[in-house]
This record gives sequence, C-alpha cells and structure tokens, in this order.
Amino acid sequence: MTTPPPSLPAGAAAARRSLEGLALGDAFGERWFPLFRRPRQAYNEIKARCTPEEPVWHWTDDTALARALLRAVDEDGEVVQDRLALCFALAFEADSARGYGHGMHILLPELLTSPTDWRTLAPALFEGGSLGNGAAMRVAPLGARFHEDVAHATGQAALQAAVTHAHPEGIAGAVAVAVAAALSVRGEYTLAAVAERTPEGLVRDGLRRAVDVPFTTEPWRAADLLGNGQRIRADDTVPFALWTAARHPDDLEAALWATAEGLGDVDTTCAITGGVVGAATGVDGVPAQWLQRREPLN
Repeated sequence: MTTPPPSLPAGAAAARRSLEGLALGDAFGERWFPLFRRPRQAYNEIKARCTPEEPVWHWTDDTALARALLRAVDEDGEVVQDRLALCFALAFEADSARGYGHGMHILLPELLTSPTDWRTLAPALFEGGSLGNGAAMRVAPLGARFHEDVAHATGQAALQAAVTHAHPEGIAGAVAVAVAAALSVRGEYTLAAVAERTPEGLVRDGLRRAVDVPFTTEPWRAADLLGNGQRIRADDTVPFALWTAARHPDDLEAALWATAEGLGDVDTTCAITGGVVGAATGVDGVPAQWLQRREPLN
C-alpha cells in the first residue's frame, strides 16, 4: 500500500505521503545519472518521457536520511538533536554506499560514537558549516508532519539541519523545503509564501527570483536561471526544485519529469519536489510500474 491508512493522525499521514513521494523522486532521479556524460541524450530521453528501464530503482542518501529523520521525530514527538545525530550516524553505518557527500563521510562516522559532538563538528565542516543541499533534501516529511503549525515546522526544520549543515544557507534551504511541504498539505503552497518564511540570504534570493519565472518557461531554462543543484549548494538546488513543485502542485508524475529536465543533481531536486508535491497528492497517481520498481521503504 502506498497511501497511508486513514486511521493515521493527519500529521503522520501527511508525513508518510511526503516520504513516499520523496523516495520515488530520489529513485527516479538517480536513474538519469549514468547518462550525464551524455547530457543531450539524457535530456532527449526525459523530454520523450522514456521511463528508466532498470528493474529496481534504488534510492540514495536523500531517502535514507529522510527515513531516519522521520523515525526519530515519530519516536520523540519533535527534533531531539543529540538522538537525531545518532540516528543519522546509524543510517550511514547501515549502508554508507548510498551516495553520501564528502562532508557526511567525515561527520557521520564521528557521530556514531559521540553523537553530542555535532555541536562542534558540524560547524567545523568547510569552515563555517556545510551550505550543501543535504538538510533540504531530507526534510519535506518533517514539514508535512507539522503542517498544522507552520511556524513550528520552520523551527523543527532548522533544528534538524544544524546537526549536519550548520551554515545559515544550509539551514535556510531546509526551512524553505519544510515550509513548502507544510503549505502543500494545507493547500496554500506558493513560492512567494515560502520565500516570505525563509531566512534572508542566498536561498531566499533564489526563491524571490523563482517567483518571477513564469510557469510557461521550459524547465531547462528555469534551471539555467535558478540553478539545478550541480554545485550541491542549497541556494543552487532549492529554488528550482520548489519552482517545479509549484508548477505541478497536483501532479507528482509531471512534477518529477519537469524537475528531471533540469538535469544537475537530479536525484536531490526530484527528492525535494517529490516530497513537497507528494505531501499533498500521495503517490497513487503515478504509473504503477514506477511504484513496482522503486526500492521498498520498509
């Protein structure tokens, strides 16, 4: 079953929908990486809507850490940073070959034995903390879970981000995605509303630019204007992913194809888009073979 049973509380059900959409986007986007040395072929196949042929679509660290985050929040009721640091470290230990970035290969093994050390280790990454897209790629289910209180979702997103991505831009990217997912569940999602709730900085500037990019714009062109995650930075990833989510708020399949057209860090952009759109739609509307091929979550 892909849609959570109606007996779940509203927040838990929304979080599960978001996680399903995030994992599908992650696994779908990852399929295009072998073609990235031939970007024209990749783009042409995406434009032609050629479904990836692999029998199993494996997901990456995006989903592994989203699962760990949601499990920790379900157990504690909120973000408890020291326990979350350990949960992230355990997810890494369970399968470190999921495509984790360089910084996480440095940080997470250390947190396995000393989870409270995130307070000193995370800010020391890259001289001021990571401003990468890792805190943003995993956070949509948390935003969906706390959708009834967007301000609370914002604070929780910042807390979970700081454990691994202490730079203000890394935190801002997570806040933006969590807000987008919360507003998606509420039926109130707009890029302007997300920008308004995102801390000042490069991520917010990118979202403000995204507001002015018409939805008639070809996704590849929007990616040129907003970034496609190729730099692995939050400000280079979040605005485009949230633009495609806003372009297709009721159609997860269309949102993922549009996001893939931007190429770049396509598993992460598709994970973000999938988590935001899926928080409202679930995954039942996508092709059955996509769900059959996607690696299970449980």
